[in-house]
Amino acid sequence: MQKIKYLIFDIESVADPELVAKVHYSDQNIEPRSAVRKYRDELILASGSDFIPYTFQVPVSVAIAKIGEDFVLDDLVVLDEPHFRSHEICKGFWRGWEHYREKHRATLVSFNGRGFDLPLLELAAFRYGISIPSWFSSEQKSFDQPRNRYNTRMHLDLHDVLTNFGATRFNGGLNLAANILGKPGKMDVQGNMVQDLYDAGELSKINDYCRCDVLDTYFIFLRTMVLFGHISLEREQEVVHATKTWLSERSQIPAFAIYLQHWGDWTNPWDAS
Repeated sequence: MQKIKYLIFDIESVADPELVAKVHYSDQNIEPRSAVRKYRDELILASGSDFIPYTFQVPVSVAIAKIGEDFVLDDLVVLDEPHFRSHEICKGFWRGWEHYREKHRATLVSFNGRGFDLPLLELAAFRYGISIPSWFSSEQKSFDQPRNRYNTRMHLDLHDVLTNFGATRFNGGLNLAANILGKPGKMDVQGNMVQDLYDAGELSKINDYCRCDVLDTYFIFLRTMVLFGHISLEREQEVVHATKTWLSERSQIPAFAIYLQHWGDWTNPWDAS
């Protein structure tokens, strides 16, 4: 078994109806799911977006791609399948991180995970009483702690890379970065649909969407490694094409089949000249 060097992850989350009702509408006799709808309507009026702050959310999907030292995709999993229980997802993420940190010294990789995914998962650990002392490492110097923004050895946030740690805005986000490389980006499902899909019981569809976001993040990661000089462009393209074969061999998984249907190849300008 090869050494796993990187853990590329993404999460999807939904509102906690009881918490929304209790915090925002404690003086009203309102049913929790109706409270979520009311809150979303109020957010649209206030900001044009009905996205509920992460502090009111719980994870319902976490997908993780395990990447070897050679940058090749080893596996892509979703946590607590097929139950997708929030507390088990949270526990599985942090215990998995501890395992791969201790055994492989693996680095977490995300796209804007520092701004959303990890704070939500930290808050979920707080909610469920899950201890993660290695993550906080309060006894270490601040720059050695895994949570330190500039500790890219522990967590490489690709959004931070592309914005020079927030010095600029990356308009278009993950979708734009994936499309630059010819990859699908956002397809039939988008982030603002997750709450409604969850309410409709479409957990499998949410997890397929999460898998596809991880694949987009993986290809963005590979190009970032070219940018860093850790891998050549030629080798990156070999890995990309090998990944397409890997997905084809597992196309019985709906997410992979959908991703392949929308697959695009990056156009090399030197080949065209």
